[in-house]
Amino acid sequence: MSSITHTVAESYPMNGGDDPYSYARNSLFQVSSTLPVFYNVFSIPALRVQGPRTRTAASAAKTVIDDAIAEKLDLEKIRSASDSTFRVADMGCSVGPNTFIAMQNIINAVQHKYQSQGLASHVPEFHVFFSDHASNDFNTLFTSLPPERPYFAAGVPGSFYGRLFPESSLHFVHASYALHFLSEVPAELLNKNSPAWNKGRIHYSGAPNDVARAYTAQFSRDISTFLDARAEEVTVGGMMVLIIPAIPDGIPHSCVPGGVLFDFLGLSLMDMAKEGLISEAEVDSFNMPLYATSAREMTELVAKNGRFNIDKWR
Repeated sequence: MSSITHTVAESYPMNGGDDPYSYARNSLFQVSSTLPVFYNVFSIPALRVQGPRTRTAASAAKTVIDDAIAEKLDLEKIRSASDSTFRVADMGCSVGPNTFIAMQNIINAVQHKYQSQGLASHVPEFHVFFSDHASNDFNTLFTSLPPERPYFAAGVPGSFYGRLFPESSLHFVHASYALHFLSEVPAELLNKNSPAWNKGRIHYSGAPNDVARAYTAQFSRDISTFLDARAEEVTVGGMMVLIIPAIPDGIPHSCVPGGVLFDFLGLSLMDMAKEGLISEAEVDSFNMPLYATSAREMTELVAKNGRFNIDKWR
């Protein structure tokens, strides 16, 4: 039996529970967002990357999922290589309700694929794995499960920057608004002797180039680790859809709304430090573990990793 190493990454769980400040009550951004996002559709052995979209995130994601499953999901390979259970994993699921909408869309599309190929009598049972950090509020997640769901549900705690499932056990992997979270804040940002020490700021937006390079290097390592792990877990004929907040090629992060927001947040914290409400050391020790990639960068990272190929842009 092979040894499995479980990655322990920094955890940034969404607010649990169901109170007015919980994620479950305030997670409408992903549903209504009109900011550019990338819809990356990975398949084994090919990868198809969907370009930036400005439609509402939920409807755009459903369209991408429907099209990807209709065009790329290889039922012949899946049926010959696995049992009668179709396994789906949502990585970075949080506490709902967005994850339930996405899982229902995926299952509907797979069922339609079977029916369209004359395999209505062979539609499999579905097993959905909701995965997030162990500190995620899984209790709220499972008490919120749709009562009439067409799938068996299970929780898988752990970081997706590492292996979470047995080899070739998944048919479909989904991650939405999750991969822009880094596994950890780059250590250089907290080292006073490093040129990347991010004094007085909380992000790489508007920071010196050394700070931005530290974020970029961390994101590169994280994506490589993520792709390596998923390449082991997704079965032949399966696929993966990633929804990633992103910025247009060639546009500095300080020029996009998210970058401007982080700049203002950092300035506000420094104003609070000047007023004695917090210390400057606290500001210097705090950095947002968020990184916005671009189409060009993702293309280069996938090519460098070598576990997937880019099929086409759309």
